[in-house]
Amino acid sequence: MKKNVGNADKMIRILIAAVAALLFFTNVVTGTAGLILLAAGGILLVTSLISFCPLYAMLGINSCPRKA
Repeated sequence: MKKNVGNADKMIRILIAAVAALLFFTNVVTGTAGLILLAAGGILLVTSLISFCPLYAMLGINSCPRKA
């Protein structure tokens, strides 16, 4: 897997995942919507940790800086 998630993108994904977890565990968002939000946050966290996003690969997007 070739990296396609840059540093700024990683930070944004981690922040969104943290907010999603916070909303779920403080019972602001509950039920099915809460579980979907938590799952989406988990996916964002995993893709930021491995620096690869399958959706970016399918769409041809790369937020990594280019090597000189």
